[in-house]
Amino acid sequence: MNTRPVIETSQNPAALSASFNYDASCFAIGLDTGFRVFNSEGCQHRVTRDFNGGVGTAEMLGKTNYIALVGGGKQPKFAQNKVIIWDDSKRKVAAQISVLTSVRGVRISRTHIVVALLNSIRVYHFLSIPELYQAYETASNPYGLCCLGASTLLFPGRTAGQLQVVELNTGNVSIIPAHSGALRALALSRDEEVIATASETGTLVRVFARSNCAKIAELRRGVDHANIFSISIAPSGQLLAVTSDKSTLHIFDIPHPSKPPQSESDPGHRRLTSLGGGGINSPTTPDADTSHKWGILGKLPLMPRVFSDIYSFATATFSTGEEPLSASSNPLTVNDAGPKPTKGVIGWTSDESIIVVGAGADSRWERFIIAEGEDDSLSVLMHICHGMARSRDTIMIGVGWALSYMGGRCGLLRGAIGKSFQIAPSRYL
Repeated sequence: MNTRPVIETSQNPAALSASFNYDASCFAIGLDTGFRVFNSEGCQHRVTRDFNGGVGTAEMLGKTNYIALVGGGKQPKFAQNKVIIWDDSKRKVAAQISVLTSVRGVRISRTHIVVALLNSIRVYHFLSIPELYQAYETASNPYGLCCLGASTLLFPGRTAGQLQVVELNTGNVSIIPAHSGALRALALSRDEEVIATASETGTLVRVFARSNCAKIAELRRGVDHANIFSISIAPSGQLLAVTSDKSTLHIFDIPHPSKPPQSESDPGHRRLTSLGGGGINSPTTPDADTSHKWGILGKLPLMPRVFSDIYSFATATFSTGEEPLSASSNPLTVNDAGPKPTKGVIGWTSDESIIVVGAGADSRWERFIIAEGEDDSLSVLMHICHGMARSRDTIMIGVGWALSYMGGRCGLLRGAIGKSFQIAPSRYL
């Protein structure tokens, strides 16, 4: 029998999870030693708390001192059937919620705490001793899917593919038959007027108006199966971003129920048909309708719908790190020790700036900027900061430049609006 202890090959804490606060101005990383908080725009480190135990989930309440924590990793700091409300100003536990099974997800607002379990959602009033407000049954929800706004709550329905929309002020519940298969990702716009969903198939993203639950758009990510990592809607509610295990970030125009299309509100707005290869291609002048990938083929009668579907107006490659994607794409099982490391989590800091973060042993932070180029086409500038667990070693130098240490290695990104950029060869410093 082999009784030798396991040798840990990494000296750095592993990132178990990543999540943005409500306006994506900050993000929290759960570590196998505690948690850390960063400013989104520059990946500047703000807070580190070392617990000598793992935090599998860390959810911020805006920029306040409250953070919802769930234990995780090989040596969890807290029981995984408990939600800990941590008061960082006092460096102590302010409240806690105990449930009968492992917590799959948690969301927090100034008035409510939402706990996602495998087959139910539990809603609590945010008090010094949280009170159970309502409990809802769901289909199997291994990813802990739920979205919480000031007055709206989203989570899977009791039947796979259905979405429940709860008005927290009245308790009214609406059911949206969003997909034929189980849900994989959800998003709610900041004004709580737009809802987006994706299923485990990963080919389509459907967009709904919250007011009447009507479908207002159907977007095609691709034709082959993909595990969707994250969906996020821009602050204006008129752009949507999606990431998947294809390591591709897709950006779509979407309609807003109460706003005019961007082409009408911003006559100078232009779109880029494709941004790929980890950065941008040489800018091109797009056609009048770049979202229809197949052009005239999509207008021919009796053609398969894949030719007429709406595609992303821009794509770019994001990094998933140097570790197997299976760790972040497989659902949790009842016997899992904790959440899998999250990848490709999206946060819009503005309609022009997208942050993508990923947890794991090789955690990543990336920034994508959408801007008008010299010929009025859209371009993307990407700034990369490797190793969020060691982000103090990262230096951001102006717009279009990023210098980052990768355990002693250095990579340089250089970009200019409307022009492509290249990554200089890595070298040791």
